[in-house]
Amino acid sequence: MNAEVITFGETMVVFETTDTGPLKYSNYFQKRHGGAESNVAVGLRKLGHASTWMSKVGEDELGEYLLHAIRGEGVNTDDVIMDETAPTGLYIKEKKRPNENNVYYYRAGSAASKLSPEDLHADLFSNHKILHVTGITPLLSQSCDSTVDRAIDYAKQHGLTISFDPNLRFKLMNSYGEEQAKNRMRALAAASDLFLPGVDEAEWMYDTSDEQTIVAKAREEGAKEIVIKSGSSHSYYADQYGNEGQVPSFPVERVIDPIGAGDGFAAGVLSGLLEGVSLEESVRLGSAVGALVVSSPGDIEGLPTRAEVERFVGKTSTDVSR
Repeated sequence: MNAEVITFGETMVVFETTDTGPLKYSNYFQKRHGGAESNVAVGLRKLGHASTWMSKVGEDELGEYLLHAIRGEGVNTDDVIMDETAPTGLYIKEKKRPNENNVYYYRAGSAASKLSPEDLHADLFSNHKILHVTGITPLLSQSCDSTVDRAIDYAKQHGLTISFDPNLRFKLMNSYGEEQAKNRMRALAAASDLFLPGVDEAEWMYDTSDEQTIVAKAREEGAKEIVIKSGSSHSYYADQYGNEGQVPSFPVERVIDPIGAGDGFAAGVLSGLLEGVSLEESVRLGSAVGALVVSSPGDIEGLPTRAEVERFVGKTSTDVSR
């Protein structure tokens, strides 16, 4: 199957409480799924672009659920591997208070953590234009870390654009080591054509919150185009042609669930680049997608179609090209 963007990484089943309060008092849960890379793949598909998601899931009911759900969104899952020796990872989302969510992971030893370079093959990257990776996958295990390098090598062999979103998960750094993790994130940023950190992530990586300094340091190490997400305020972009500037974020009346907003933002930016618009316009599209995502519960439920994005942008701004 031909697709425009390929991505890989762990997607987990999510059990989300349906009521508010401490998890120990919750008796009812809603089943969803969430994973940074598959969220981006679904987001791109909803925006009209073909995408591939590759991973490992357990040969169990939860693994079957993930495959059915993600394939049902139109994402190519042909190369996902079912592992009979390891379970599908999951996490529980607690809505402790309004606007206060906690996440509890049960992913140690999961099937996805056993991804290895041997699970990839060069042909998997043919007929694609972009490889999107996150900083989550290399922290899952040593074999996952090596798999990221193999994917980047194959992507470069096939001339793909490499997109990198740190998507930091500090809970995964305990076994990796924070300083080693920081060096690893900077190395992946240096290998990328498009670097998509949040401002807090960039500050952690480069020891500064000044956007122009972050851009200068990332470029000096090898990154080509950089977009720094600053949440509800703005995003700062710097393209390969010397253009830099801020793109204001779209206002959101009520934040329902912030989880997945960064993945929606990434999907929007990648969608714009696939369509040949400028990085600035791509960031505007990403900002609109991210704003819509936080207005809905769940990781993918709020990911909009192109028509929904255009309606939203038309209501909130009259100076955005569509």
